[in-house]
Amino acid sequence: MHAAPTWLLFVLATLIWGTTWHAIIYQIALLPPEIGVALRFSLAALCVLGWCLWRGERLALGARTQAWLALQGVTMFGLSYIAVYHAERHVPSGLVAVGYSASPLINGVAAALLWGSALTRRFLAGGVLGVIGVALIFWPELAGMGGAAAALGAALTVAAVLLSSVGNLVAIHNHRRSVPFWPAFGCSLAWGAVCSFLFALALGQRIELPAVASWWLSLGYLALIGTVFAFACFLTLQQRLGAGPASTVGVMTPLIALAVSAAFEGWRPGALALAGIALAIAGNAAMLIRKPSAVSRAAG
Repeated sequence: MHAAPTWLLFVLATLIWGTTWHAIIYQIALLPPEIGVALRFSLAALCVLGWCLWRGERLALGARTQAWLALQGVTMFGLSYIAVYHAERHVPSGLVAVGYSASPLINGVAAALLWGSALTRRFLAGGVLGVIGVALIFWPELAGMGGAAAALGAALTVAAVLLSSVGNLVAIHNHRRSVPFWPAFGCSLAWGAVCSFLFALALGQRIELPAVASWWLSLGYLALIGTVFAFACFLTLQQRLGAGPASTVGVMTPLIALAVSAAFEGWRPGALALAGIALAIAGNAAMLIRKPSAVSRAAG
């Protein structure tokens, strides 16, 4: 991943994550979200840690480092994805994806506060524009569904975005402490799986694997392509560009996810939602496409 050009990492992460939101539907249809998240990241962790062993990388990272990796895993892969899976029970998957359009603004501001990363006016204005667009997209759902189900889905999406942002910032911190990339990735995935299993245990849930092809295919896609491959692309971008700019992977991801929702989940956008989509994309594009003289140096 580290040898791949930046533009290719953006394209791959965007295309993959644009479709994983829909793949989650097949998981939550047959198993509780906590179990689905636990199995997804367990499989992903086994793959990454196995890759580390094959490469001869050291996995004994010390208690302090593991504590930071646990925080990264619990927030980025555990709690945030439990919230995502539950959110998709209440609103179309494309709307949850659009909620992540707020990530660049949150991550960029947080990185500036923590590490003094520069923020341009264009970046801030684009972030605000994107948030307004997300609000417009969710508004028809809130009104049309009587508010209750859509409001819960929106609240879970907000929680997922905030938790994911914390995980992204911790990942930057771990990189700044020179924690090796693949061992850090594998261990954080494992901690996310442990967190999800503990949640499932606390709720009295049992693992009963379904004999349904769509469930197994979606699990494999989410674990191997949507997690191992896509997150490797994204985390590499984050190390190169910083927390805020890397999160602009969300420029096209929501558009792809919404198209998938319209094609397979029966979601039909109205005029207000279309206006919100346009604002969200324009806002993210403003953060991504910067003047050469205004390119800021990001942390990481």
